[in-house]
Amino acid sequence: MKIDFIDSIEKINKEDWEAVLSSKYPFLKYEFLKALEVTNCVSPQQGWTPFHLIASENKRIVAIMPLYIKTDSQGEFIFDWSWADAYYRNGLNYYPKLVSSIPFTPASGPRILITDETRSREIIQEISKALKQITEESDFSSVHILLANKDEIKDFSQEDFSLRTSYSFHWFNNHYHSFENFLQDMTSRQRKNIKKERKKINDQGVTVSRVCGSAITLEMLETFYQFYQVTYLKRGMRGYLNFEFFKKIVESIPETIMLVLAKNNSGEYVAGALNFFDDEKLYGRYWGCLEEYDSLHFETCYYQGIEFCIEEKLKSFDPGVQGEHKIKRGFCPIETFSLHWIKDLRFKEAIDDFLDREREHILEYNQDRRALLPFKKEVTIDLYDKI
Repeated sequence: MKIDFIDSIEKINKEDWEAVLSSKYPFLKYEFLKALEVTNCVSPQQGWTPFHLIASENKRIVAIMPLYIKTDSQGEFIFDWSWADAYYRNGLNYYPKLVSSIPFTPASGPRILITDETRSREIIQEISKALKQITEESDFSSVHILLANKDEIKDFSQEDFSLRTSYSFHWFNNHYHSFENFLQDMTSRQRKNIKKERKKINDQGVTVSRVCGSAITLEMLETFYQFYQVTYLKRGMRGYLNFEFFKKIVESIPETIMLVLAKNNSGEYVAGALNFFDDEKLYGRYWGCLEEYDSLHFETCYYQGIEFCIEEKLKSFDPGVQGEHKIKRGFCPIETFSLHWIKDLRFKEAIDDFLDREREHILEYNQDRRALLPFKKEVTIDLYDKI
């Protein structure tokens, strides 16, 4: 098996990429990752240098891993600033490091594309060796595989990668045939609360609609981008993504995109939320507003997404990171996982100890939060197997 590293996704053609891509996960689409690069949202200047791994046998590609050289930890959402600080306090460099993730996208999913799943264990062993070797040769401090899927977690854990546990809040479709049917699973108090929140939207003269794919006009996209930037400006920064990126993905992968837009009673757009989806899951990604309305965030970011999942018979909805307020609206806290290989054994031991204690805390936190779910009875949810 031959392992190569390429500094641009354009150094592999789309057909070869898609021949390896078995998952419908939208963020691994060639067009999505290419759009990040050609619009310079991902670049050395932004702290993300493409370094994609290509595994081949007899000149045939058998695996691909999206990979980046990182010179900071911006846009990763699995926070390791304290690790970097510990390195610097001991006179060592934490950056550059290698990161396999989807830039600016905290959504769990595959991190390796493999042609033959029956050989995944063997292929991951070879990839792991190559990652460790290039880390030694190029003086990277570490390798990080962020928000990986279950099978990758098991395989890389056997290759001396340390497991990190984090959490997210997801909604699960319990074979609902309508939003009202979903509400019937809830306690009377929370059912009334959600109905009250949705009624407030109408009472304030706001109308909300969903637009998918090629039906998204340039005017709609420009308006949404204004909302997106306003959200970041409120935090004192600019958004990671530029308008050209959004334009390219709407043009190239419209079948994965759903836009929620809200208008006031004068017919002016006041808020929006951009989502991605595949044949099983909806991913809430970006939101913003020009005017504040009571409960508008809940309507555009959560309730419209839930309705969409029910109508399209999607299994689950990942609305994005953080937010305990999601729990009483039917989003369950679940564990998500990342993998880390630390070259310096002294730091590896300290980080492993930290990860063990962090994992114990997160499992306890999630168990406590699940007790706050507003359902009348326990809802069975297909979570990750115990690691």
